[in-house]
Amino acid sequence: MDPENFLRSGENCWKATRAERATLLVDGEDYFRAVRSAMMKARSRIVMLSWDIDTRVEMYDTQGPVEGPLALGPFIEWLVKRNPELQIYILRWDIGSLKTLARGLTLWTLLRWIFHPRIHLLLDRHHPPLASVHRKIISIDECTAFCGGIDVTESRWDTREHLEHNPLRASPGGTDDGPWHDASMIVQGPAARELAVYTQSRWASAGGRPMAPAHPTAHCWPEYLEPQFRDVEVAIVRTEPEMEDQEEVREGERLFLDMIAKAKRWIYAESQYFASTAIAEAIEARLSSDDCPEIILLNPVTADGPIESAIMQPQRAVLLEGLMEHPNADRLRVYHPVTATNKEIYCHAKIMIADNDVLRIGSANLNNRSMGFDSECDLALCSEGKSEVQDRIAHVRADLLAEHLSQPVEAVAQRLEATGSLIEVVEHFSKAARDAGKRTLRPYDFPDHGPMQRAIGESNLMDPESNGD
Repeated sequence: MDPENFLRSGENCWKATRAERATLLVDGEDYFRAVRSAMMKARSRIVMLSWDIDTRVEMYDTQGPVEGPLALGPFIEWLVKRNPELQIYILRWDIGSLKTLARGLTLWTLLRWIFHPRIHLLLDRHHPPLASVHRKIISIDECTAFCGGIDVTESRWDTREHLEHNPLRASPGGTDDGPWHDASMIVQGPAARELAVYTQSRWASAGGRPMAPAHPTAHCWPEYLEPQFRDVEVAIVRTEPEMEDQEEVREGERLFLDMIAKAKRWIYAESQYFASTAIAEAIEARLSSDDCPEIILLNPVTADGPIESAIMQPQRAVLLEGLMEHPNADRLRVYHPVTATNKEIYCHAKIMIADNDVLRIGSANLNNRSMGFDSECDLALCSEGKSEVQDRIAHVRADLLAEHLSQPVEAVAQRLEATGSLIEVVEHFSKAARDAGKRTLRPYDFPDHGPMQRAIGESNLMDPESNGD
């Protein structure tokens, strides 16, 4: 891959800018720890754009005691009480808000916020029928921002150990929802300021009144968090559906296709779904090329929810069946993260790493909806050919695999350097972890779908590529 001029504003991203500091936050505990720390430092304005939000969720930290209430709702009220200058804006998907009706006192908390002078709650109706407002962004004082796949809602909290049973992982209803793998990114500097501009534009498009001005500072970065990257190129990547007052934006799809087309050695991806026709066709094209990279995809065993399972799993099977018939199919592997007893670790993260040059993290899945029907926002970090940035991207990939394979990061990195094969690394360490009775990656097994399920998988009925499809 030639990483220079890879990110092109107006084509495969909205804006390519700089981040003074950036770090990938892996799994819910690390994310919530950083979010709490940054929000407590906010002086003037916090903006939260969410697919879902649950005010009952408790943001535990196993590293030590936390300051302020554990639960999100009381924590937000505590923030504005301790800082009379702070304004908090919360924009959430309107259809997803129906879940609130079954969440007990959450409804009363939200009603209380509606009448609070400095907590501004708005439901986002600016989307086509049945489309999802899926982005997950938190902007703080226009200086620090989070963007990725994690909402502050139920099921998201987990540690990187993904224990079989963890009482802290219990949902507000009291049940352990099981191991959950996820990721987000924190950025500071120009990239965070542009994300702040984006959040303001989305607030306005949803009918929100103008926000109070923020007072940008550089103090919101969590003190304990050592940045993985400094002074790097970071792009904001959008997906927006076509509407009467809005042109369709498919930057997210374009960047996925560019990453697949340009990678020379490895593509590593984690996604909740694999159901995009365009992505499958792009992978097939690379399998037919002389310089096809190794491609590794991590997916959950099952989709989250009965409707998603009924639609997305047959689509995945149909697409993978076609790809596995390719003569070079041995360059493509699909795995599921599982515990030592083969219990599913739900892979909700949306990550793609191309070679050691581009690290992408966001809300967009590898399904049709995320390419043009739902509203999405991702970040893409590019090495620009700088060896120190390439080394850090390689370390991020090794760190992710080390978590899944129950290995030290150094062992994963060293074996890749020795063999040059990402597939060999996964095969070697997944077997070692399995033999040792540890957390590992399990190869994808094709399900035995009947004619009805196959027809659903081929139809894209509930996974449209764009508004009107």
